[in-house]
This record gives sequence, C-alpha cells and structure tokens, in this order.
Amino acid sequence: MLALIAGSGTLPAELARNQLEAPLVCALEGYAPDGLAVDIWFRIETLGGLLATLKDRGIDEVCMAGAIRRPPVDPARIDAATMPLIPRLQQAIMSGDDAALRAVIGLFEEAGFAVRGAHEIAPDILPPVGCLTESQPGDQDLDDAARAAGILRAMSAADVGQACVVLRGQALAIEGLFGTDWMLRSLTLRPDAGGGVLFKAPKPDQDRRADLPTIGPDTVSAAVAAGLSGIVIERGGVIVLDRAAVVAECNALGLFLMVRERAS
Repeated sequence: MLALIAGSGTLPAELARNQLEAPLVCALEGYAPDGLAVDIWFRIETLGGLLATLKDRGIDEVCMAGAIRRPPVDPARIDAATMPLIPRLQQAIMSGDDAALRAVIGLFEEAGFAVRGAHEIAPDILPPVGCLTESQPGDQDLDDAARAAGILRAMSAADVGQACVVLRGQALAIEGLFGTDWMLRSLTLRPDAGGGVLFKAPKPDQDRRADLPTIGPDTVSAAVAAGLSGIVIERGGVIVLDRAAVVAECNALGLFLMVRERAS
C-alpha cells in the first residue's frame, strides 16, 4: 500500500488520481496539498512517530511529492520515536536540497519502506522529447538552452538550483532558495527589451525519487511576465503538471515549450 508524503501544490492530487487504490495522504503541517484531503498531519518533530504509524497502517511504499520549505525544529515538540533521529534531521535541514532529501529518503528506507519517485507511479507526468507547442525555438534559443544546461551542471557541484534563464549566451538569473517563481518575478524588472529561455532540469547526480523540478500553467504566465521567449526542459527529469493546460497557455501566449534530450 502506498502513502503520499505530500507538500503544497497540485502534484500530490495529480498523483493520487493516477492510482488504482487511493493512497494514504500524509502532509507536513503548514503545507497542505491543493485539492486533496489529508489523512495524517505530522511535524518534523514527529517523523519517527509517523514512520511507526505507517507501519501499523500496512504501508510498504512511500512517494514524496509537493513543495515544502525547511521547517524549524521545536525541541519541546519532539516525540520519543523521533528523538534518535534528531541529529540526522538537523544535519539534513542544514544541508543543500539534494543532500537533505537523500537523508530523509534514507530514514524511510531504513524503516523498511520502498521510496518511489512521482514519475514511477505516474509516468505520464514526464513529456516526450520534442517541441510541444505551435511556437518553435530558433537556433539561438537552442544554443541558449545548451548554455543553460552547462550552467546548471556547474551549479550542481554546490547543490544549488534546478533552473536558470539565459539570453544570447548570458545568464540573466539563476534559481536559488526561493524557487523558480521568485526568480521569474525578479525578471519583471529587467531593463532590456526581453527575450531569453527558461531552462529547467534536475541536478545531474540528484536522487530523482524526490524534488524533480516541475512546471505548470503558472510557470507559463510567469515566463511571459518576465519577457521570455520560451521554456526548455530536460527529457525524463521535469514534471509537467496539467500538460494540456500548459500547452494551451503557451500557444495562447506565443511561448514555445521544448523537451530536449539529457546532455551527455
């Protein structure tokens, strides 16, 4: 039986709709998934108790999906089952995104759960290679996407970011702690005439069972507001939420959406 360890956003609900048997939905307090009822609320201070509860409920697989921020730990709220995990949880919270997720995945695996990626339980959320829209990228756009892929590979050494914006070979913005939407909002104040490509891809060596980058209809609107020409994502590494709506929005707004092969 599957449990969704859910964060905010629409991804958990989309995954739940793709399952033949309704999963058990567990959510971190403060990060309610959109359009999905939560069966169990938990805090980072009660993670050990959650692991025990999942065992008692017959859960053998978990999938982590949705957005969260690193929560502070309140020592007064740590339960007995979580106390032995606190040193590792604190280290995870202080680490980069990928290192933190690897640590949490390790805790679930050590407790006997199989951890599955969102794309493993709902393969259709990863689109095929090619241009999905009426608007097509030009040669410069493809060059900018290749340049962006190189920038992300360099950023991965510091466990930073899964997105950047490039125009004529120059980086306009890179994703940091506050995510892609915040990065795109910062470009609404750009002093030039617009253009550029948003590129998203997972870090080359990240564990793809959690935190795959995601785009959705809101990403398209934000890219247009930022003055961009299009979006390029890496095949097999970026989730597209509500693909039909994303493509329709791109077509309506004149943006291209390209899925490129993973760089070797």
